[in-house]
Amino acid sequence: MPKPRVRQSKSKKAIPNPVPPQRDGATSARVPHPGAPRPFETDLVIVTGMSGSGKGSVLRAFEDLGFYCVDNLPVDLIPKFAELTRNSPDIARAALVVDIREGEALERFPAIFRELRQQIPILLVFLHARDAVLLRRFSETRRPHPLGGDVPLPQGIARERKLLATIRDLADLVVDTSHFNVHELRTFVSDHFRKSAAQRSMLISCISFGYRYGIPPDSDLVFDVRFLPNPNYIPQFHDLSGKNPKVARYIRSFPQTREFSQHISELLAYLIPHYVREGKSYLTLAFGCTGGRHRSVMIAETIGKNLAQKGFRIKTVHRDIAK
Repeated sequence: MPKPRVRQSKSKKAIPNPVPPQRDGATSARVPHPGAPRPFETDLVIVTGMSGSGKGSVLRAFEDLGFYCVDNLPVDLIPKFAELTRNSPDIARAALVVDIREGEALERFPAIFRELRQQIPILLVFLHARDAVLLRRFSETRRPHPLGGDVPLPQGIARERKLLATIRDLADLVVDTSHFNVHELRTFVSDHFRKSAAQRSMLISCISFGYRYGIPPDSDLVFDVRFLPNPNYIPQFHDLSGKNPKVARYIRSFPQTREFSQHISELLAYLIPHYVREGKSYLTLAFGCTGGRHRSVMIAETIGKNLAQKGFRIKTVHRDIAK
């Protein structure tokens, strides 16, 4: 398979792996503006490009990564949108689509974008595809071209490409989606943006439970920790929980506890990036012991803290601790 073409300015490093390995595709990445950030470092992503190039699929992929997403935002509202998202404690990163549906207002986009990128980290992604591919996609979906009317589809595509030429020249990342399917577009977005988005976007729930009360039905991965020594049979620990430092210290004192925690952490370090790559936004880890008060609680706390230290959003729930 031929190597992907990457165009860039001398001041920036190449963006790694710009094309999914499954198929050949023509993708170029360039950073014409000296102050433009790498994709991983931006707070706001603006997606634009040709109708039928996959902007909707890309926006949904950003949403799966935890971005706050808006489709077809009026050009004149972009600065206000950027201000609101930057000042909101609930929005870490945002993505929006701006395209030919804006009509004549799109002519103001270049000036607005140039001014905005002087103020905040911002990335402009331009999607396009070959004319034959766009024609086929419109034929398959039977959707009219935004510049439709009485204009034949090939002429509408040619006119749109001409109208978007100035915006394309501003783009930090230009992507030819001719050989991408929906899954590969998702992978492309994940590959470029998961490094800084994954930890903030994927919510990992660490749940402790007692087998006598049943396995949590929404569990993705279940770990049985009943092989660990049980503090329940030690009088001074019977009425305490696994959150108590003395109980936790007792359980950790056994080599199998330390080995188990290490092996599970290594397993999760391997699995989680694959879950993120597939667009999974939630992962539920369930740790079970007999009653759900000691061993499972201590392990859930330990694994949760380890993942939190790596930057992931963690929610720890002890379902049966009070039973």
